[in-house]
Amino acid sequence: MCTTLIVPGLNGSDEGHWQRHWLLEDSEAQLVDQQNWECPVLEDWLERLEAALAATESAYIVAHSLGCLLVANMATRSVASKIRGALLVAPAHLDRVEAMHPCIVRFGAFPRSPLTFPSLVVGSMNDPYMNPDELARTAADWGSDIVNLGSVGHINIAAGFGRWSEGYALFARLKAASEIKASRSRKRGPPVLHGALLQGDAGAL
Repeated sequence: MCTTLIVPGLNGSDEGHWQRHWLLEDSEAQLVDQQNWECPVLEDWLERLEAALAATESAYIVAHSLGCLLVANMATRSVASKIRGALLVAPAHLDRVEAMHPCIVRFGAFPRSPLTFPSLVVGSMNDPYMNPDELARTAADWGSDIVNLGSVGHINIAAGFGRWSEGYALFARLKAASEIKASRSRKRGPPVLHGALLQGDAGAL
């Protein structure tokens, strides 16, 4: 059985956030809960995510904001072999998070190493936590495909996102790509991931 792990960012995802909707609608989904959502410490957050992954047979990850950086930091650990793919929505630049948040964020350096699993980065043109150039560089560093949704902010409640049904199409695309890569891997060996830029909304994919 493949589990969907929901990985929120700073302060968690409040009721009404699209991650909460997805959690309720997917019977195979689980929330990766953190003991301290307000003052994150990387190693503490990694411990929770690692435990959640260890308890699964395999997992897809749906992360938002600082949660995307958490997932990127997990990529070097052995348990990351259980990750079949990651949807990384509105990743946040650490400098921006630290400047805009009153509590100290102990998250180390921004992760730049290529991810060891298929991934799709979704961002916007006017996210206060990461500009378009940073978004493109992050996706390239991680070896992720990328979708820029335009001027839609941080893809959260404040930006007008509720259930975000279009996001399901992006998630389905990630899963399909992951299955193709897994099939090729069984036949030809480990896949080589290349970042690809996809413009527009999910309906255009």
